[in-house]
Amino acid sequence: MPELTFRQEREEDVPLILEFIKKLADYEHRLDEVIATEEALKYWIFDKKQAEVIFALEDGKEIGFAFFFLSFSTYIANVNMHLEDLFIDPDYRGKGYGKALLRELAKIVKERAYGRFEWTCLNWNQDSIDFYLSIGAEKKDWNVFHFTGEALDDFVNEK
Repeated sequence: MPELTFRQEREEDVPLILEFIKKLADYEHRLDEVIATEEALKYWIFDKKQAEVIFALEDGKEIGFAFFFLSFSTYIANVNMHLEDLFIDPDYRGKGYGKALLRELAKIVKERAYGRFEWTCLNWNQDSIDFYLSIGAEKKDWNVFHFTGEALDDFVNEK
């Protein structure tokens, strides 16, 4: 039986982190939106310590990852772990590894006394939505909005 383990990111993992980001973007049909670089990931994860990565390993081989950072909730006056990306290679799905990786993250939330563990999911990804509901996660009633690129520039420069 294969052994599933987890480990924290190391600086030499930056190319692997970018590879998993691109695999997830490809799965989401959004690969053309990825502008992340190894240099930027190194800067924000290791130099500025603004995000973290946990790898899932089967028999010592990285087969998935979780990319997360902290946000703040004024309602509970505590930080939240915001899970930005969760991905398990397709060849390793159906073994409970995604759930195990989420559980590993939940343990970190508890160990560090964060207030909440949260993430978003694309509206069309019903399989993931059903999975999250099946493990007891609550679906909240927020919509996500963002500015990026030219739209952000236009908004900032609007007179």
